[in-house]
Amino acid sequence: MANRNVAGMGFTPVSTLGNAPAVSGQSKYKIDNGNATNIYLGTQVQTAAGYVTVGTASSKTIGVFNGCFYTAANTQKPTWSNVYIASTATDGSGDIDAFVNDNPFQNYEIATDAAVAQAGFMETYDSNAVAGSTVTGRSSQTLDIGTTAATTKQWRLIRVAEDPENEDITAAYAKVIVVQNLCEFVTPS
Repeated sequence: MANRNVAGMGFTPVSTLGNAPAVSGQSKYKIDNGNATNIYLGTQVQTAAGYVTVGTASSKTIGVFNGCFYTAANTQKPTWSNVYIASTATDGSGDIDAFVNDNPFQNYEIATDAAVAQAGFMETYDSNAVAGSTVTGRSSQTLDIGTTAATTKQWRLIRVAEDPENEDITAAYAKVIVVQNLCEFVTPS
């Protein structure tokens, strides 16, 4: 049976390791004013020169982007957004506050880009290139099933999510649960 999902939906926090309740805690970081890349809700992020940027394949992540806050240059009003739109202009050219789910033990639900073999569970994977909607702000990132390794990729595939309409691992867009594998906070250099 095919999955009902027909696209990715990025990373959604669901629980923590050991199935402890997830409070979806987040921390405030900075996005460099003038950053030229969109960052969507549910996108993996890393830091570069002290600023939040989109996480790249096999990079150490700090977590998942959960929105941003800034004072808009054109309205001079405080603005909350689920998505950081590339080159957003702020009042006074200040940096943008980024909110990131950064618990290194946070579990996330994400769709796969292809079928998953049962033997692929507990392996590590990268996610696909970042894309999303500037209208909804939601990422369409998926787990890249073609980039697997025992230990060297960003996300460890733990189990199938409990979603009866999207749990067919023999088809693309199955919902699965992952945890960070290459985390800046707990992975040694």
